[in-house]
Amino acid sequence: MIRVFKYLKREDIRSFISRSWSVSWPLTLIMVFEFFIGLTDVYIAGRVSKDIQATYGFVIQLYFILIVIANALTVGTVSVVSRLYTSGDKTELNKAVFSSVMASVGAGIVLAMAGIFFSSTIIKYLNIPEELKHFAVPFIKIYAMGLLFHYLLINCNGILRSCQMVKKSLKTMALVCGVNIALNFFLVFHTPLGFMGIAAATASSVFIGSMINLVYVRNIMAGMKNYSLNLVKKMIDIGWPIGLLQVLWQLGSMVLYLILSALPEHRIETLAALTAGLRIESIIYLPVFGFNMANAVIVGNLLGEKRQENAFRSGIMTMALGVCVVTLMVAIVIFNARWIASFLSNDAIVIRESVKYIYISMISEPFMAWGIILGGGLSGAGDTRSVLIRVALSVWLIRIPLAYIFVVLFGFGAVSVWWCMNLSQFAQALLISKRYFSRGWLARSADFGIRIAE
Repeated sequence: MIRVFKYLKREDIRSFISRSWSVSWPLTLIMVFEFFIGLTDVYIAGRVSKDIQATYGFVIQLYFILIVIANALTVGTVSVVSRLYTSGDKTELNKAVFSSVMASVGAGIVLAMAGIFFSSTIIKYLNIPEELKHFAVPFIKIYAMGLLFHYLLINCNGILRSCQMVKKSLKTMALVCGVNIALNFFLVFHTPLGFMGIAAATASSVFIGSMINLVYVRNIMAGMKNYSLNLVKKMIDIGWPIGLLQVLWQLGSMVLYLILSALPEHRIETLAALTAGLRIESIIYLPVFGFNMANAVIVGNLLGEKRQENAFRSGIMTMALGVCVVTLMVAIVIFNARWIASFLSNDAIVIRESVKYIYISMISEPFMAWGIILGGGLSGAGDTRSVLIRVALSVWLIRIPLAYIFVVLFGFGAVSVWWCMNLSQFAQALLISKRYFSRGWLARSADFGIRIAE
């Protein structure tokens, strides 16, 4: 960390910290709101019945796949719009914002129609318990009805933070969170919708949020609303690696569960411990991804101003600030590991394995934050393919193969898997750092304006 600060001039550190924090804390709070929405969904589904909770867990994974395209397009949108916003080119900014919104509308409509009309067929051929299938179909259909608005909400949030209006996005998401939670309790327990109220609450809240965000975004655009296929292609070119990365990461988690299922003893307890551990880690991920998104915006804005050196140094400062926050959170979790594990389970073996997972995994959390936040800076510069390659390599050439070798071939216990996960996090941070400090992405971003015009 000390060597990292050699890239920072002492007089600039305060301004970098101020800028990074002003963008990061609202985005972190937005992540917290989204966490509480998901937590409430799980809680209410469990209050209804174990069948509904199990169905919800499956459906939300399928919904995640449908949302991947929105997240990928938004990554491309942030990279393009953040630079155009500070470049002073209002005409191109107007085109980029309008084109991004229209692309989100198109993708949202197509996937919503697919979810509504093909949900029965999809569920029919998926390997889930028969008694859950009749719950899953209406769940998916209602979620699909709100998919267009969720696409708009995600995309407009990206546009707002790119245009230095992250607090407007924060206000929207605070309202979405409040409405979603309130409707969850009301629709599920006080209307004929019953369990379907969980999906209806999400669809309703994202509709309200998307309409508010559209008003904010409309104020950014001035004059004629021109659609640019070239700009959309650029956004897709930047965004698709992140979409693929999210899918590969999800598949990696599924494979890890399958590997742990091959343990000679305490398989169920170990899987439960991993589930509990990942839930604990998800709290730490909130500020990490807040700083990740903030770094993308900050780097993109500074590149738009043609301040490449400041973009490079500001990215480092945002990373350092995020690592400090995560290190503090890690210390709190370690000192309260047994209490946290006992809160999430009352099984002695699960608690024991959860504590082991916490102690081991927390070692790599600051490095995880280091890599992900620097990766946000690379994404803001449009260098998403390098992020895809490095994260995919750390998961699929280190984490998964080594875990398989230790557990399936050598018969080692779950602890070996936890250390494989750590090793992949160290490798990921190292690979992304090498790319970032090579400055190759700065050279690649220098001809941004030329390539947009082509």
